[in-house]
Amino acid sequence: MNCMIIDDEPLAREGLAGYVQKIDFLTLHATAEDPLEALPELEAGRVGLLFLDIQMPGMNGLDFLRTLDKPPLTIITTAYPSFALDGYELEVLDYLVKPITFQRFLKAALKARRHFQLLQEAGRTGSGQQHIFVKCEGRIEKVALVDLLFAESMENYVQLYTHRRRLTTLLTMKTLAEELPCPPFYRVHRSYLANLQQVQALEGNLLHIGEHRVPVSRQHAEKIRQTLLGGRLLE
Repeated sequence: MNCMIIDDEPLAREGLAGYVQKIDFLTLHATAEDPLEALPELEAGRVGLLFLDIQMPGMNGLDFLRTLDKPPLTIITTAYPSFALDGYELEVLDYLVKPITFQRFLKAALKARRHFQLLQEAGRTGSGQQHIFVKCEGRIEKVALVDLLFAESMENYVQLYTHRRRLTTLLTMKTLAEELPCPPFYRVHRSYLANLQQVQALEGNLLHIGEHRVPVSRQHAEKIRQTLLGGRLLE
């Protein structure tokens, strides 16, 4: 995955570049100290992952991100945690507060890889499906598949949980399951459908997805466990 670092501090760029070099699935495409300097590479679509500082001379990093028609996957790197909410409203993947440890950097990079793989998988399907549209409170809402965490059936309607919001729609779980690609979306319980790309941990019959806990039925437990682990469990 080609990545770019935009930060006006030379030591910060050097430190992040060193972290990138340690991770085999990342390739450092370029670095820049000014957002406008990076614009040609971003507009050409040669960058898959952007590490972006916020407080920089000339242009705020978040303001720069708002100018991009098709921004790449973006991870904010900053010394100012107060900007976190603004960053997530722009659908950034993660928010790293300086000084950034390698462990925290790696966690964010792994999250980016999961999103990148899901985008690739969607691109390989016949329809190239990357989103769905649902009716919600009199509006038609677009939901990106990379942003969808899980769905919960509530008798006559379904609630969709994303990173930033919860949508209530008059769908059935059966209809939703038929619409979403499998993998990565699996019916893990009679009342739940989960995006396994978003699972951080498996604890008993519970999937940890962000701050949520999604139950797995006994009927599906072994299949979901094998799908998640894929023979890669280190013991």
